Amino acid sequence: MNTAIYPGTFDPITNGHSDLVGRASRLFDRVVVAVAASPKKRPMLPLEQRVELARTALAHLPNVEVIGFDCLLAHLVHEQNANIILRGLRAVSDFEFEFQLANMNRKLAPQAESLFLTPAEHLSFISSTLIREIASLDGDVSEFVHPAVASALKQHLSQK
Repeated sequence: MNTAIYPGTFDPITNGHSDLVGRASRLFDRVVVAVAASPKKRPMLPLEQRVELARTALAHLPNVEVIGFDCLLAHLVHEQNANIILRGLRAVSDFEFEFQLANMNRKLAPQAESLFLTPAEHLSFISSTLIREIASLDGDVSEFVHPAVASALKQHLSQK
């Protein structure tokens, strides 16, 4: 059984992320979307909310599980009996950092291979950073995220 872990901060999950997970769900028996606590990144949304939003956005995919984590990815890979670490590449600029991560993960979790998927072309420009920026300036992000995510961002930012 092939289990892929797709780690990320998902602050918030975007249609680009969902596209990657949907395609991965057709390639692998089980896909674990692992939402990282990432306190050093100072996420806009709390971990629990990011996990719930990812669960909502991916609920239509039966072999996808969403979990939160705050440990070393290599430990999570072992804990989940995963043999694949899935990462997304939007642009060539992502490659150098992802290549470095893949080599470190190969050292820390030799039982897992790193695989890269690119999002559909019409989604390749979407990033969580851009979504947060647009939303914080009262822009409409509904075209780029699940409706629950758009609503959660609007609500979160209205409380500031």
